[in-house]
Amino acid sequence: MKIAFLGGGNMATALIGGLIANGHDASRISVIEMSPAAREKLGARYPVRVTTAPDDAMKGADTLVLAVKPQDMKRALASLGSEVRGALVISVAAGITLETLSRWLGGHRKIVRCMPNTPGLIGAGITGLFASSDVSPSERQKAEGILRAVGEVVWLSAEKLIDPVTAVSASGPAYVFWFIEQLAAAAVKLGIPKDDALKLAKHTVLGAARLAIESSDSPETLRKNVTSKGGTTEAALNVFEQEKLAERFIRAVEAASRRGEEMGKEWGGKD
Repeated sequence: MKIAFLGGGNMATALIGGLIANGHDASRISVIEMSPAAREKLGARYPVRVTTAPDDAMKGADTLVLAVKPQDMKRALASLGSEVRGALVISVAAGITLETLSRWLGGHRKIVRCMPNTPGLIGAGITGLFASSDVSPSERQKAEGILRAVGEVVWLSAEKLIDPVTAVSASGPAYVFWFIEQLAAAAVKLGIPKDDALKLAKHTVLGAARLAIESSDSPETLRKNVTSKGGTTEAALNVFEQEKLAERFIRAVEAASRRGEEMGKEWGGKD
C-alpha cells in the first residue's frame, strides 16, 4: 500500500507513526504540507517523503488521506487536479460531506469519511468511519487498517452519524480534560497541594476509564458499586442530580453535533 497524506499536522503525524510502528514501509508514505515548520518537524521524526505540492510519489499512491482543516479543504483539493484517479480517499475533516468531497474531487466517489480523536497521538484513539457505496469491501478493510494504527474503530450505519461521533469522541477528550481540571481544582480548594491534586485527578480518570473498559459490568453498575447509601459518593451525586448536570451535559454534546453540521454547510456549500 502506497499512501499519500494531504496535510502533515498532528493527526497525520499520529497516523504515520502508527503505520510505521505496525511495520508499514516509510518509503511508501508521502506527505504534502505547506508549512515549513510542520515539514521540518515531520521529516525529522519519520523518514517519509515531504513535499509542498503533488509529485510523482504522490501521484502513484493508491490511498490518499485528507488531513487538512475543513475550512482549508476546498483550496487544498484544488491543488490535486485529476491526480486522485482510482485512489481510495480517506477524509478526517469534520463537517465536510461525501457529496462535497466528491464535487471538489471532480466526481471521484471512492471516499471514506472518518473522525479520529487526539488520544490517537499515543495509540489510544477511537475512530468512527463511514464509506460511500462505491468503496469496496477490500478498500473498507484498507481504511480500517490505517485508522487502527492509532486505536479502535467503529463503522457507522449512516453518514449523518459522523457529526454525533465528532461531538462525542472527537471533542470528548476536551470534556475529560475539563473534568480533570475541575476535579483537581476542587482538591486544591479542599487543601490538597496542587501537584498532588492534579496527580490524584489524572489517575482517578485513568483508572476509572480502564476499569470501565476491562470490566464486564456497565458504567451504571460500576457507579452504583461505588455509591454507598448515605456515603460520600452519594452526597456528590445528589448535587449533580439537583443541578441537572446530566441534562446540561447532553445539551452541550448536542450543541457540538449541531456545530459539526453547520461547519459542513459553511465550508462545503455549493460552488
